[in-house]
Amino acid sequence: MKVLVYNKKQLKGSGKLPASKDPKLARAGVSGYNKPKRTPGHKTKKYIVVAKEGNKTKTIRFGDATMTIKKDQPARKKSFRARHKCDTAKPSKLTARYWSCRNW
Repeated sequence: MKVLVYNKKQLKGSGKLPASKDPKLARAGVSGYNKPKRTPGHKTKKYIVVAKEGNKTKTIRFGDATMTIKKDQPARKKSFRARHKCDTAKPSKLTARYWSCRNW
């Protein structure tokens, strides 16, 4: 395991890691917060995102890797959005439901 050490200048007095140095971003292989990326090597999930809402960050994997989605078919899109309640109250960015609905 690699241990990262930051000096006060790098933390900029906020007590938080700079976005470019956050180990969650590097581990997930994404370029920034709230930017979904395909994960072709993962056996069960299709996408990964490091979600950030306020001061909270969370790594989220979503989407079934074995299924194909056909967003261009209105009946399928309507069914998916109804099943996942995409049009009701907005969920937190820290949930897979939010990112899945956003893709549809």
